[in-house]
Amino acid sequence: MRIAYLDGSSGISGDMFLGALVDAGVPFKLLQETVAALRVGADLEVSRVDRNGISATKVDVVVDGQKDLPREEFWAHPERHFSGHSHEHGDASAHDHEHDSHEKHAHSRNLEDILGIIEAAPISSQSKKTASEIFAALGTAEARVHNVEVSRVHFHEVGAADAIADIVCAAVGAEALGVEKIYASAMNVGGGTVQCAHGVMPVPAPATLELLKGIPVYSGDVQKELVTPTGAAIVRVLATGFGPRPIMTTEKIGYGAGSRDFPHHSNVLRISVGETVESAASNVSPSGPWEEDEVVVLEANIDDQSPQIIGYVADLLLAAGALDVFTTAVQMKKSRPGTLLTVLAKPQDASKLQDLLFRESSTLGIRSRNEKRYVLARRHETVQTPWGEVRIKVGSMAGSDSQLAPEYEDCRCLAAEHHVPLKTVMQEALRMYLDKKNG
Repeated sequence: MRIAYLDGSSGISGDMFLGALVDAGVPFKLLQETVAALRVGADLEVSRVDRNGISATKVDVVVDGQKDLPREEFWAHPERHFSGHSHEHGDASAHDHEHDSHEKHAHSRNLEDILGIIEAAPISSQSKKTASEIFAALGTAEARVHNVEVSRVHFHEVGAADAIADIVCAAVGAEALGVEKIYASAMNVGGGTVQCAHGVMPVPAPATLELLKGIPVYSGDVQKELVTPTGAAIVRVLATGFGPRPIMTTEKIGYGAGSRDFPHHSNVLRISVGETVESAASNVSPSGPWEEDEVVVLEANIDDQSPQIIGYVADLLLAAGALDVFTTAVQMKKSRPGTLLTVLAKPQDASKLQDLLFRESSTLGIRSRNEKRYVLARRHETVQTPWGEVRIKVGSMAGSDSQLAPEYEDCRCLAAEHHVPLKTVMQEALRMYLDKKNG
């Protein structure tokens, strides 16, 4: 599976994400044409910069000839406050929901306006969906922080242009990257305080922290704001999971530069693009001719749910990426019969499967542990039976085939279609594979 992994050791902002995408091979022209087609008065500029010894791509959104500024620099230039242009969509959403006067809102857009712009944009339906989800997350966070309806969150006209450009290009660029999933590390939010429209706030700012609920974060040595609300909204919507780098081969690497250059710290967002390594094929166990990887084991005891629902939950877990799901009959407190539901998962999928288990089953608690797993190298070969193609799963040890199994679903479908006993299809598929192997 083709995936991307974001290293957030320097946080994330909209411009850093765009820079990383371009550095990893997404055509800058695609993003530039996307911004132009939005007709919101914004443009993009690209440059090559150095961030504490790391060469990175810097992408800037330009509105009325002015580039985004980090929040502390914006508040140091009072003349820019009245234009509404700031990095507030990226360092805190540019909004004005406290005054309802026509004059105050004459040059602003609400969330509905912006979603309409996204819907009318000449981009794919998937990019529209992604961009709308990111902007909705941003607006919802602001609404919760300030205890107002989402419809009353307003984005200044120029600030909204910045945000629209960043977010729509993030959605288009992520799709152009051509990956099935995006994973991310824990996010370094920075530290200290930051000047906002509402005064001095601790880092992370309120809207940023709202967006980062449920996402692992930490504070490093840099006492500046490193994760912006736009960056937090982007990673919240795009990332499938958070944690250590998955087992993967790396084909492309991109570095997106932040606006500031810190001493002793490279202010870049790194993205790695490549393929996952199934069953950790490169990790051969020193104790034998098999492969070793790590799985997460999730367990839940259930004694108050119908077996049919438990079966349904098992099917959902497998469809969501579980490596295996099985049940065991157990005796619980007060001699009640129950079911132990066990799920084996890849580490990067554990959180998603745990959420599904809580949502779909009646369990009130899930046990989790990491375990080593030893597996045979495996491959699929196809044979042509009288009824159609069947895949054969082949397990190998020390270069020799040691386990053979016709794929159940292939055989089941052919048996049902041709009204042939399932065991006949499975036996014939296995016979044909052995005949083919033995010449």
